Amino acid sequence: MSGEYIHKQGLVYKNQFHVVFCPKYRRPVLVDGVDVRLKEILLEKAAELDVKILSIEIMPDHVHLFISFDPRLMLHKIIKILKGASARILREEFPSLKSRLPSMWTRSYFSCSVGHIGEAAVRRYIEEQKNA
Repeated sequence: MSGEYIHKQGLVYKNQFHVVFCPKYRRPVLVDGVDVRLKEILLEKAAELDVKILSIEIMPDHVHLFISFDPRLMLHKIIKILKGASARILREEFPSLKSRLPSMWTRSYFSCSVGHIGEAAVRRYIEEQKNA
């Protein structure tokens, strides 16, 4: 995990999320070159959005991303763009996906913020501020 904070004008942050999303019906369609192309698309699209993909793994029936991005961006919009662009391109380049799935991705996704300290430490720090 990256230990460095990102410094921008008026902002210092470490905004990291673990994100998981799945093909419709969790069908194992991310194989036979679809996985390789999906990774290329996600990396390319993320770069356009100024989102850093710190780690990526494409499984046959789901995708894991570990991403970092400017907190002024919204996670939901980032995921929407990544899923939308990848669905359009993959269904164009791999016509079999059109016949196997009515849409490429499920509407939902999993996300969890990732930090270098735990929830308990944050709670304790906030609670102790008046006593400091």
